Amino acid sequence: MRSVILLIGVLVALATLGPLIAPHDPAAINLPNRLSPPGPAWLLGTDALGRDTLSRLLHGARWSLGLAFVISLMGAVIGTAVGLVAALGGQTVDWAVMRVTDAFLAFPELIAAVVIAGILGGGVNSLIFALGVTSWMRYARVARGVGLSLKSRGYVVQARLAGMSPLAIARWHYLPSLLPSLIVVWTGMFARAILGISALGFLGFGVQPPMAEWGTMLLDARIHMRANPLQMIWPGLAVVTCVLAINLAGDVLRDAFAKTDTAP
Repeated sequence: MRSVILLIGVLVALATLGPLIAPHDPAAINLPNRLSPPGPAWLLGTDALGRDTLSRLLHGARWSLGLAFVISLMGAVIGTAVGLVAALGGQTVDWAVMRVTDAFLAFPELIAAVVIAGILGGGVNSLIFALGVTSWMRYARVARGVGLSLKSRGYVVQARLAGMSPLAIARWHYLPSLLPSLIVVWTGMFARAILGISALGFLGFGVQPPMAEWGTMLLDARIHMRANPLQMIWPGLAVVTCVLAINLAGDVLRDAFAKTDTAP
């Protein structure tokens, strides 16, 4: 548990402080030192334009992790609202909302995001919109399931009979019970958002040059993969490490909440 928290803390520190501790300007072109191997001057080497790989990784952490946080939070807000509407709206509303949710789930999230980003064009705003509108369905299912299980509870029935509005019931009775499950889902979707950002960046639909982002770093290094494979290994390792750490944190949180629920 402590090791996972420590690793998450390191990731947060990289996302917030990375640009401050970067040894070089990530956009500074230095052609005489292009594709330099790791050494004292360039700890992780340089890319095809002579830019410091370590500095670009540290700056890229802010984009990859920061955007993933925004996207996963956006999906959580939309999905929770949709799920609560389905749970509180009656059978007809529930059926209609969940059919729309199932229709979104029928398409693979990443493919749908690529199509949306391709239509809107590359850029940060398109990236956020494309991944945000394809990441809310799991939250909706969880919120609906918990909401339906609470609908017949005595305190919820009493609140409804007392004239409390559905919005107030959702605020004071549903959301506190939903929070543990939503946090666990959020960790998984946070990791998926990192993968989605990197994938769209690799396809050219994400953060645009000269800004450093792990997916775009993979795209730039692809041409020189045989001559200098380290340029692809470093950003790929950063993505894998972050996704693994966040998924482990989600597993720890899930086990912790499960013990809390079963405690006498």
